[in-house]
Amino acid sequence: MSESEKLRIDKWLWAARFFKTRSLAATAVAGGKVHINNQRVKSSYLISLGDEIRIRKGQEEFVVHVQEVFPKRRAAKEAQNMYEETSESIEARKEMSSQMKLMAQQSPHAKRRPNKKERRHIIQFIRKS
Repeated sequence: MSESEKLRIDKWLWAARFFKTRSLAATAVAGGKVHINNQRVKSSYLISLGDEIRIRKGQEEFVVHVQEVFPKRRAAKEAQNMYEETSESIEARKEMSSQMKLMAQQSPHAKRRPNKKERRHIIQFIRKS
């Protein structure tokens, strides 16, 4: 495998547009949010074609296979060609998204902030209790 087919994981994550900056990518790798072939790695780990990468960003988890290695950040369309996301990962993210939407619909929240008169009623109610 030639040297041009290998790249640091933090650079690859940045170039593939998973993170906005390389610094954020390196922080995620150091924090254990990125695993390569089911192993925790450091930012300096060199990835190669075919590696499986698990990336955790907040509630979402991406499982991708490396297809291409570009050392520079490119357009979003080209960046999507750098990896192939597994069908299980896509389904899991869709399921998580639908669950989050359902939870948001069920949670009670005001459509707007209370006005001055409503705030006074709330304060009076709290003082009586």
